[in-house]
Amino acid sequence: MKLSKMLISTLREVPTEAEIWSHKLMLRAGMIRKVSSGVYNYMPFGIKVIKKIEEIVRSEMDGSDAQEFLASAMLSSEQLTESGRENAFGSEIFRLKDRNEREFCLAATHEEAFTDIARNEIKSYKQLPLNLYQIQTVYRDEKTPRFGVLRSREFIMGEACSFDTNNEGLDISYNKMYNAYNNIFTRCSLKYEDVEADAGAMGSFDSVEFVVKSEVGEEEIIVCSTCGYAANMENAPSTPEPAEKEGFKELKKTLTPNVKTIEDLAKFFNTTNKKFAKTLIFKADDKVVAVMVRGDRQLNESKVINAIGGAIKFELADEETVMISTSAEIGFAGPIGIVSDILLVDAEVASMYNFMVGANDTGYHYENVNYERDFKGIVGDYRKATEGDECTKCGSQLTMDRGIEVAHILKLGTARSESMGVTFINQDGKNKPLAMGWYGIGIDRTMAAIVEQHHDENGIKWPMAVAPYQVVVVPVSIKDEEQMRIAAEIYNNLKQIGVEVLMDDRNERVGVKFKDLDLIGIPIRITIGKKISEGSVEFKLRSAEDNEIIEIDSVIDRIKHEFVNNNITL
Repeated sequence: MKLSKMLISTLREVPTEAEIWSHKLMLRAGMIRKVSSGVYNYMPFGIKVIKKIEEIVRSEMDGSDAQEFLASAMLSSEQLTESGRENAFGSEIFRLKDRNEREFCLAATHEEAFTDIARNEIKSYKQLPLNLYQIQTVYRDEKTPRFGVLRSREFIMGEACSFDTNNEGLDISYNKMYNAYNNIFTRCSLKYEDVEADAGAMGSFDSVEFVVKSEVGEEEIIVCSTCGYAANMENAPSTPEPAEKEGFKELKKTLTPNVKTIEDLAKFFNTTNKKFAKTLIFKADDKVVAVMVRGDRQLNESKVINAIGGAIKFELADEETVMISTSAEIGFAGPIGIVSDILLVDAEVASMYNFMVGANDTGYHYENVNYERDFKGIVGDYRKATEGDECTKCGSQLTMDRGIEVAHILKLGTARSESMGVTFINQDGKNKPLAMGWYGIGIDRTMAAIVEQHHDENGIKWPMAVAPYQVVVVPVSIKDEEQMRIAAEIYNNLKQIGVEVLMDDRNERVGVKFKDLDLIGIPIRITIGKKISEGSVEFKLRSAEDNEIIEIDSVIDRIKHEFVNNNITL
């Protein structure tokens, strides 16, 4: 393609709305243009990258025996209600009605569409296993869209759903998808972790996220460098710190006027935060849930929600609810005599001795509290894992990292098929629910993640496999007939062997051309200048600092060599 014929929308200034590198550079390079908050148009260079990532996804999915189809962007509200996910997504769903007042929604994912196809089309075990996939736009009314396409209101998603006769078959399908996703991100030249994850609104018994390492990522992950274990912070188990054993002391109620926070209490009692247990009160739908964690720990809301069997709405209790539950102002809640539907006690608290808690009486706290003697609850892991905790697999210290979630795979088992009546006739002639797996990859999130890992101050450095074009030929002067002749010859020869090549034949200064091409991120640049009189041209990799001078006759072979190095087949 000749650049003089293309729409090039590069920007010299960084848009004020852009906070992270991928957002800044995708706007500046003319990959995307904002329509409204969280909604973007993909420009010609941007859609080329999207298509490249989609090609990689299709290649790996097809190679894993998955079959492509395309679902409607709309779901009927009845389907969402039937699956039990309407309330789980809540206000994130875009809703609409047709002229007959029938309710629809724009799909946040297409799980219901996959399941409905299976319900109507799969009758016998002879049709199984089956794996369907699609690449489609999905929609979520994000409350706070940010970071460009990383958190937007519409995004392109590769979705797949596997159907098996039993959980043993599901394990095989799941492992195929796990391997396929690893291949996808390797081919996209991404550094990533596959981490244990919480299933969230999907609900499953096995769940893994693929997280691309990035300082700006919204995902917190815990990693063990010794054994390689990694988990999303929402799901990471935390090993309790052993408490020093003591004999039980007499329970004592102490006046603590206007002393409400753990920090203030530690000063008041001249001790550390570890000697306290804080009691947090939440409203989970129509239930009041009290949760206890050690004073220096943070609560993990995902673990709590899972422990109570899920909740559509989960939030800190208001002042009135706290007063009803504790008969005290906020800041003096404790487990002794609390009125709640559920009391969850972190295992670390249950193992402490003679600790302090709120007395459910404004201005008072209890000293020398001990679990079982003074109160009881449901003991479990309800705290956030932190850097320095012991790895539950090998005992080494855990470290924290940040990343961008680009994919999520999970085993649904028979839960969804049972709720939607998706069955098949087994070899014994009996109806059985299908065992299902769910797999999703964010196409545009993957694109942004690549930019986050592959850029410099001058622009994007696309890996060869996903670059919008692989090579650009740049004549220094379009008025020089010999330069243009050789540029056209190299350009046409590259096209003939299947290279995606540009020729920058714009009537611009060469410095302007170089700035644009570095910003857009074309991997290989061939510059045709005065050295053609010596039979040479300039060869430049976007990923390298220095230029090379090579013979004109060696250009094709040099480019083929780079393709081999990048596992690209011509």
